[in-house]
Order: sequence, then structure tokens, then C-alpha cells
Amino acid sequence: MSRDDLAIDGHPSTSGFRLPKPNFAHLREITEPNGLWEHADHSTPRREHGFCNDDNARALVITAHEETEDLTDLSGIYLRYVLDSRKADGTFRNRRDSTGAWADDAGSDDSQGRAWWGLGAVAAGAQDGWMLESSLEAFETCAVFESPHLRANAYAALGAAEVASSRDCQPALDLLDRTTTSILRATRSAIPWPEARLTYDNARIPESLIAAGDVLGDERRTAVGMRLLDWLVASETKDSHFSFTPVAGRELGDSDPSFDQQPIEAWAMADACHRAFVNTGDCGWHERALRAARWLLGSNDAGAVMYDEESGATYDGLIATGVNLNRGAESTLAGLGVLQVGARLRSTSS
Repeated sequence: MSRDDLAIDGHPSTSGFRLPKPNFAHLREITEPNGLWEHADHSTPRREHGFCNDDNARALVITAHEETEDLTDLSGIYLRYVLDSRKADGTFRNRRDSTGAWADDAGSDDSQGRAWWGLGAVAAGAQDGWMLESSLEAFETCAVFESPHLRANAYAALGAAEVASSRDCQPALDLLDRTTTSILRATRSAIPWPEARLTYDNARIPESLIAAGDVLGDERRTAVGMRLLDWLVASETKDSHFSFTPVAGRELGDSDPSFDQQPIEAWAMADACHRAFVNTGDCGWHERALRAARWLLGSNDAGAVMYDEESGATYDGLIATGVNLNRGAESTLAGLGVLQVGARLRSTSS
């Protein structure tokens, strides 16, 4: 597969799409020393809503995975947020108000899992210094994480897989085994999907199993993850584009277009399909990862471009008439994550 086939960095494709390089300007605009603002009114941070660990941890994943631009200053802000949110028992708070004061005593299970995901990305990607040391030190206590929720387990598993694949860390291996065993258990009695309906960030569930199968050398986890991902891709594909599960969820087997579709679905799908491609070498997964990226650039149910190349912002949702013009943290991070997958697609096919 050639560079032109990938349609990256301005090289035209036969379908008319191109994948630009990630632009971090808007991410910088909505970041301040206390962390990453959660919401935006168009491009302006809505300071009254404060900050959350969910987004600062996601931002750690993005900055840790960036290979061409030095984002150490941003990584430091987001890592300090996550570390400062840690309580004496090893769990994490989630929300800070606009002054930087903590606004809760305990974060949701999802925010706990995302915190471990972000810390794992730093522990795997940092070369030295306080960021590496502090993230690895945190992982020594990751045994405190426990949740019955599939996505919380998937997020924590992805962080644990990053650590365990890059260095010797028994607590990370134990966390990876424990969290994905919980997900496997849920798949035994629920076919084709381990829940009654699709909700959000769906592709992270199979992605975590594929990652665990690779790190742990467990073919069963890999096989189950691939089965789930294959079904999800088929369920969320309409004609030649992805039609993602909207924010309100979707019944299993429902393929009719519905809105408000969220950019995090595209990021999760791009990551999962890329992981499947790396695991199998099957170019079909390469194409599906690229299809998820094309959703961002207009190959979607509304034909609307979700990513603003000039600012680096991604719109908050795909609606029937176009886009939600707000550009908050979650969506902007998702857009950047999709484009980072595009860059990895280029590197694996050049």
C-alpha cells in the first residue's frame, strides 16, 4: 500500500480525502496550568464547568503517543492533574472547579480506569525524569483498581498493556489479567456483544482484549477481541462509511443512522482497527482504521467535516444537519487521536 493510498499529509486519494497532521493549537488554547478545561462555547473554554480527570487522562494518552511534536510541557500539566487527584488509598478524584479546588471526593469508575490508562501511556512513553518515575511509582499501587464496568476495565487494561509491553512490571501484568478476565466473563453469556445495547466508546472493549492477548500471549483473549471488533465494525458500517452509535445509545442490530454521533467513537474505532491490523497483518483492518479517520473528514451520515484543520479543534458532535459547533476537550482529543492513527498507518505502509 502506497503513501498516496493512505491520503495523508496532502497526498490526494481516489476518494478525495486527505488526512492532515495533528494540529495541537486548540488543545493548547483550552489548557491552563491547572489542567485541561472540559467544555467550550464554540472555541472558548467554559470555565464554570472546570476540569475533569477523564479529559486530562485522555490528554496524557495523546501527548504520550505523539511522535513528531514535543508536547512535554502539556504532558507535565496533565500528569500533575492526574497525580494530584490521587488520594491516600490510591484511588482518584475526578473534578476540579475553575479555581483548581477539588469538587468531588471520588471519581466514577470510568475516570479511575482512564487515570490508569493515562499513567500507563506515560510510563511506556517517557524516557526519563520525573514523569517516568512518578507514573511507574503509581502503577505499583494499581491493585486498588476494581470495577464491574466493562469500559472502566478496558481503559485500565489499555494502560496496563502499555506498561507491561514496555518494561517489567508485575502489578501492571496483574491488572491487565484481572481487568480483561472480567471482560471475558461478560462475553460468555452475551453474544454477539457483552451488553444489551451499544453505548459509548464501544471499540475500547475489543481493543483491550486484543492488547491483552498480545501482551499475555493468550490467543483466546485475542480471538474474542477480534470477534467483538469484527461484529462492531459490521454493525456500525453503512454503505462505505461508519455510522457510529449516537450518544443516546443504540439497540443491537440497529443500523439506521442516528445522531448525536461522538468523535470518541471514531478515535476508539481507529485505535482498535489499527491494533487489529498490527496484530494480524490483514490489510482489511488497515482500511477500516482509515475509514474511521475518514469519518472525521466528512465520510459520515451527514457528510460534515468534523475536524477544523486550521485550529486543530474537533466539533463536539455529528448532528443530522451538520455539526455541533462547540469544540470541547473530549472531542478535540478524539480528533487528534484519529489523526495520530493516520500517522501510524503511514509509518507501517511506507
